[in-house]
Amino acid sequence: MSTSDQDQAVDAAISAPEHTDDRRLTPRQARRLRIVLSSVGMAAMAVVLGLRIASRSSVLVVGVYGLALILCGIVIELSRNGRTRLGSWLLGIGLVAAIGSDWLLIP
Repeated sequence: MSTSDQDQAVDAAISAPEHTDDRRLTPRQARRLRIVLSSVGMAAMAVVLGLRIASRSSVLVVGVYGLALILCGIVIELSRNGRTRLGSWLLGIGLVAAIGSDWLLIP
């Protein structure tokens, strides 16, 4: 095998296939998706906070939903800085914790 044959074999092995059906999001799309989801979560938490305060005024209600709003803002910032996986985990765990604490703690 000559040197040029070896170079061609290496180039053929390194080159990626041209037609892949990989449906993964690009990093920019992932960041935008997390920002949109966080914004929707923030709007939903604001609406629920307003409804909960109208029905009963409690410092615990304001604390739980206030922390959820802060969490959504943090996730937006993380997504803008490229930390989309961490933002996704925080958003999911935080919103489940807020809903769970509303269900368990707030009378």
